[in-house]
Amino acid sequence: MTALPAFRFDNSYARELEGFYVSWQPDRAPAPRMLFLNEALAGELGLDAAALSGPQGAALFAGNALPEGAQPIAQAYAGHQFGGFSPQLGDGRALLIGELIDPQGRRRDLAFKGSGRTPFSRGGDGKAAVGPMLREVLIGEAMHALGIPTTRALAVVATGEQVLRETALPGAVLTRVAASHLRVGTFQFFAARGEQERVRQLAEYAIARHDSALAGEPGRFLALLDAVSRRQASLLAQWMNVGFIHGVMNTDNMTISGETIDYGPCAFLEAYDPDAVFSSIDQGGRYAFGRQPQIARWNLARLAECLLPLIADEPERAAALATEVLGRFADLHRACLLQGQRARLGLRSAAVADDAQAAADDAKAAALADDAGDAALADDWLALLHREGVDFTLAWRFLADAAEGRDGALRALFTDPQAPQAWLARWRARCGREDAQAGGATDASMRARAGAMRRASPRIIPRHHQVEAALDAASDHGDLAPFTQLLAALRRPFDDDPSLDRFAQPAPRELTACYRTFCGT
Repeated sequence: MTALPAFRFDNSYARELEGFYVSWQPDRAPAPRMLFLNEALAGELGLDAAALSGPQGAALFAGNALPEGAQPIAQAYAGHQFGGFSPQLGDGRALLIGELIDPQGRRRDLAFKGSGRTPFSRGGDGKAAVGPMLREVLIGEAMHALGIPTTRALAVVATGEQVLRETALPGAVLTRVAASHLRVGTFQFFAARGEQERVRQLAEYAIARHDSALAGEPGRFLALLDAVSRRQASLLAQWMNVGFIHGVMNTDNMTISGETIDYGPCAFLEAYDPDAVFSSIDQGGRYAFGRQPQIARWNLARLAECLLPLIADEPERAAALATEVLGRFADLHRACLLQGQRARLGLRSAAVADDAQAAADDAKAAALADDAGDAALADDWLALLHREGVDFTLAWRFLADAAEGRDGALRALFTDPQAPQAWLARWRARCGREDAQAGGATDASMRARAGAMRRASPRIIPRHHQVEAALDAASDHGDLAPFTQLLAALRRPFDDDPSLDRFAQPAPRELTACYRTFCGT
């Protein structure tokens, strides 16, 4: 492997958290072949994509020949899965290969998925199939292009062997990059065993890695809970504003870093429906689209339970302090959600004056009124889309056309073209108040508003039918062309390029009605 570029590994998790993992080696792949290499991400990591793109790179990313400094480990964690607690889960088909220090000095985990059995496999084969691993590429890169914090795929390598699910499928190994793989479930693993000193050790490590300003500070463990809560409030708002459904929000799938992780039974909304569920394993709708913020708070409460002995010596005081943090989550999430909705509505964020000025400042009262009015405007828009069964993504996108006075494409989404009339009048009145403060509406200001709205509302998302067609072609026929074309479009979600028109088309309603996603294990 001397021809490969050096990997700047500094494996702090393996060095500092002995007993939190099992050292392990990936299985050898009989005939590794590169299916996908994320050249842009490789460059971001300081790696030479050209040197990694050939057979040696395929051998590396299959686990056959690891680079110098790699220290593969299977991490231990627990988790609540669909509300039921599993005290030992862990990396059953994954290995943390090492931590890279990129050219900006950021620490990034490099991990395999599908590299074989580990001590945490619980009877599974530890393998992965081509389709689910390429799904991780498509969805992760789409999320990244949308500006949403996410783990990302660096490479997918075909192993040259078959994995048995309902049928025999071609096997693959994914290489995933993450800010870290610390999860709520990592804390639960040791808290459930009463190993409080290890919970403390893990919390100190998490603070040093993700919230270094808190290191050594009194009250840092409560502050850690607050920081994770804030990151998740922001993340969930971004999910909700693009119609993303994770599908399996177990506590082992909630990161401390605030990145989206594990693109298994995930999907994006087509017609807007808060009760939408596409995951084949979520039969009770626990992780339905509209319930995701509630589940995030529930997961955070499980993290809080692990941290209580560190937050304060007196249990009642610790519980009160943690409850106060958790009690702010809904408002934080709503504020983040509204910020995104305002951008999509073409509204500037309301400016709120300092509290000391509130009594004398009329602008403060106006801003607060706009807060409430804008939230109601957004809520009523979503209710309208739900009632009419309107495509979520295109409705927001075509609203930008309406900002320039062109309503036709938007109205055509509704069975009754007059259905949005009253709401559009309210929205235009709100935009008019904002324009009046800036001296009145002009052609230039209308174009500027529409442009800002298009930069906030994607035209292209991973549509059900397009994702499945691309994955079927790759898995069943070895044809990567549909995958490559779809990936290129998903990396340009806000573009109006006519050559991308087919990727903006909704799935047929009959397909969406019965669409199901699977975890791939």
